[in-house]
Amino acid sequence: MPAVTRPLRHATVAATVLLLTLGMSPAAMADRTGSGNGGEFGGGTGTDTSASGEREGDTLKSGVSGTIVFDRSKNGAGEATGAVTASSTSWTPPACYYAPAYTPKEIEAQMRQVWESSAPSPQWALKTQNHFVNGKPYKDFNKDKEGEGYWWDAYITEGRETDPASQECDELPFWVDEGAAPPADVPQAINVETLAQLAYAEIRVPSTEVELAPADTAKVNLPTWAWLDTADFEPVSVTASVPLLGLSATTTAEPVSLEISPGTDDAVTYPASGQCEIRDGRIGEPYAKGKADETPPCGVKYLRSSGDGSYKLQATVTWKISWTSTTGEGGDLPDGRFGADQDVVVQEIQAVNR
Repeated sequence: MPAVTRPLRHATVAATVLLLTLGMSPAAMADRTGSGNGGEFGGGTGTDTSASGEREGDTLKSGVSGTIVFDRSKNGAGEATGAVTASSTSWTPPACYYAPAYTPKEIEAQMRQVWESSAPSPQWALKTQNHFVNGKPYKDFNKDKEGEGYWWDAYITEGRETDPASQECDELPFWVDEGAAPPADVPQAINVETLAQLAYAEIRVPSTEVELAPADTAKVNLPTWAWLDTADFEPVSVTASVPLLGLSATTTAEPVSLEISPGTDDAVTYPASGQCEIRDGRIGEPYAKGKADETPPCGVKYLRSSGDGSYKLQATVTWKISWTSTTGEGGDLPDGRFGADQDVVVQEIQAVNR
């Protein structure tokens, strides 16, 4: 998920109903309009705006006064930053979730527009009319509760439109009174843990290109020292909140180690594991004059020349990810990793014959 994009957007009811009626796949619709399908009634993703979902700065706005707000003021910044990848390959932030979306008047206006069009099938129109108007289970869009709650609908996390998990949020919009908990049988209803996971996807950390000595060309069988400027590796954080619900969660990433991968099997790393821990606030140690015979605390020794080319040394920083919230809940999320390749030219030591 690029840093310049935001993770969510709510699609218009009319667009989603048309999508369903015409039988177009969510992915195809997303390619054409930036809107996906969050379920039978559905929400969507993208960076476009719509009648019921638009952006102001870092706020995802729906028909109501605003759903998700991201505070990125303490996040990593700059062109060299990137998103972390969870070290646990089976873990990802949620593909979809439910959150406040409409007031009674807003959802009525959109649904009546759909019903008056030629798009919905008679069966679908009857089903939704029963749901919103005829008391199965709601009457007249809950207009008698205007100002006392919101209609909740499905949202899809950007980049997850074709993920089968995004189709698990397939409930029709449901009503939640202000201050009340969402239905217990809707596990994807937004909460502080979901917010923490969404904030995880927004974390950006600095580049991991390491300083090397020798800087220009490494020598066969001589240690190359590696280190990172720890001034660029302070903890970063993103806060995600839902002002309507008074919920907020802050996800923080803190660097814990650097892994060196030489780019060839003909090399040894220091330490042997390749894992350079952060000690005394720094990763590795800068080379200084007089240390040529010492073993670097973090580095690599190449055993063979790179010939006419170079080796791809990869430096990957592991970040410990944790979260806190306004409810007092919190804990750890899977560690995040972010790495970068850099070319290393390795030459044989030239002997001088007299």
